[in-house]
Amino acid sequence: MSRTMRGVLFMAFVLAVHSWTLVAASPSLKRGFYKKTCPQAERIVRNVVGPAVAANPGIGAGLIRLHFHDCFVRGCDASVLLEGGDSEQMNIANLNSLRGFEAINDAKALLESECPQTVSCADVLAFAARDASEFTGGPTYKVPAGRRDGRISRREEANVLPSPLASAQELRDDFTSKGLSLEDMVVLSGAHSLGIAHCPTFSRRLYNFNATHPQDPSMAPDLAEYLKRRCPPPGQDRTAVPLDVATPNLLDVQYYRNLKKGKGVLISDQTLWTSSLTAKMVDSFADKPNRWAKKYADAMVRMGAMDVLTGNQGEIRIRCAVVNSY
Repeated sequence: MSRTMRGVLFMAFVLAVHSWTLVAASPSLKRGFYKKTCPQAERIVRNVVGPAVAANPGIGAGLIRLHFHDCFVRGCDASVLLEGGDSEQMNIANLNSLRGFEAINDAKALLESECPQTVSCADVLAFAARDASEFTGGPTYKVPAGRRDGRISRREEANVLPSPLASAQELRDDFTSKGLSLEDMVVLSGAHSLGIAHCPTFSRRLYNFNATHPQDPSMAPDLAEYLKRRCPPPGQDRTAVPLDVATPNLLDVQYYRNLKKGKGVLISDQTLWTSSLTAKMVDSFADKPNRWAKKYADAMVRMGAMDVLTGNQGEIRIRCAVVNSY
């Protein structure tokens, strides 16, 4: 299975206007794409995401994760939103763990009423991830748009998603195969300041780490005790715990501060502190929240430009869960 991507030319610079805003120069995506065809598009999405996150902060984490899981597989084409027995949603990395579909579907329904078959599901997802960042206390940024929706979603193709058991080196390779840098990987991992993890994704660290240490010695003892109470042996039920036990509903740099204390829940989180490849970046972001915010916004725009369909490619789905019928 190929893990490479077509080259995408883009660059970004940051403007400070009460919040971090990004401008991406791309031959395929542009800011204000719907200015003439659907001028209220971004406002409509925002007006759905805001109340959804206020009612359930977990939706914020879910929308950011949906965008990431979409872009990492086949590019940012909303393929993760397609339903079906062999779709990406059925892959073990996504099964019963994706959230935020209702907000996407509600926003899309309003857009279809306002501007029929004009705004792609892929763009709705990109806008929603940006808005989720803002409504959970993180940076906001300008989203270049013009994506089109794909018509293919295959379960096996989601195998490229990074594993919660991955090392820093494996994560680096996963991200560089998609055209993202090592720093992008560490920056985007900061989204784990939000969200939850289920027991099977980390129980190995508690009960069966290796032949020498039944429990992962890099995990803080108080965190291990908390997780064991939530996930008793063998730790294979579907109980969920916050990825950031300190500020679970805020997108902030507490994630990096937790790693420095041995309080990363997943192996793929804690490895960023224990690996010499990434430890200095973790240390820097933990102490410089504004620096992380700028880089997060920049990296989200870069990720959102991966392997996009534009022009006459793909389609504009009427409903995000199914391809159009012609």
